[in-house]
Amino acid sequence: MNHSAGDDLKLQGGLRGKFTGQERASELFKKYIALVVLLLLIIISSTISDAFFTQKNLSNLLRQLSGTTIVSMGMLLVILTGGIDLSVGSVVALSGVLFAYFATFTSLPVALLLTFFFAALCGMISGYFSAFQNMAPFVVTLAMMSAARGIAYIVSRGTPIPIQSRAVSIFGQGSLYSIPFPVITALLVFVVIAFLLRYTSFGRFVQAIGSNETAVRLSGIRVNYYKWMVYTISGFLCAFAGIISDGRTGVGSPTIGSGMEMDAIAACVIGGASLSGGRGTAINTLVGVLILGLIGNIMNLMNVAGYPQQVIKGIIIIVAVLLQGSRKKN
Repeated sequence: MNHSAGDDLKLQGGLRGKFTGQERASELFKKYIALVVLLLLIIISSTISDAFFTQKNLSNLLRQLSGTTIVSMGMLLVILTGGIDLSVGSVVALSGVLFAYFATFTSLPVALLLTFFFAALCGMISGYFSAFQNMAPFVVTLAMMSAARGIAYIVSRGTPIPIQSRAVSIFGQGSLYSIPFPVITALLVFVVIAFLLRYTSFGRFVQAIGSNETAVRLSGIRVNYYKWMVYTISGFLCAFAGIISDGRTGVGSPTIGSGMEMDAIAACVIGGASLSGGRGTAINTLVGVLILGLIGNIMNLMNVAGYPQQVIKGIIIIVAVLLQGSRKKN
């Protein structure tokens, strides 16, 4: 049976169109997989327990995730440049301890200013050695993680420092129109970071550095300065999380924030951020935080111990990285 050239072209065009459609569907699935997973978890949660959609449960869940959300936004900026910040959990603990300590002998505004300054200073130090001394971010922030936690224990003498302030308690435990103040704070931080990344030259430069640092450097942009800035911002944001923890618990404890760096990294990766830099968004990172929070909430509603959550979190990170790898190959 003879085939004309026209028939061959039609066949090739049909196959090309079919594969293009499949590729588009695959790309869309990978692009929105985090959102799909989030919706599935919401459905599962509502099915498992009638208590999930109660105002008390949702309020507690969002309040618990507020600190992680804020820290994850700072982590996203660092990851976008191709870096990593392992010190965030310890800086959160140090911030909480310092705020409680300063509040014992100074006014709240002064305590706030000092806390934010020292938290940002931790980020500035990490950023300086990573950006200007070309030291590996993993090593630098690992050292800062140890140092910040150690200072927190020294300042607190190993015991929680109570906070005798009604304003701090209201901030940590109160709400506005049924929306907890920590959640409002986290949403404001999210909006600011999302705006920076989407509408400012700072955000474009940060993403460009992660995509092709050499090209950005050759174009005359101060790469080291922007790298230093993202670590500073990450440290600054940790102060919010530390103060929120103080408000919720009523004490500044050197033990808080343990493992928070893993939560923040996991949230970014689940949200599609590339650990090699250059790709990631604030909204997807927020979705990643919610996914981690819902997994923990489901287990709590099912009366499952907290330890398996760490195992599941590790598996999720591996799966997310594997999905990123398959996206790059395609």
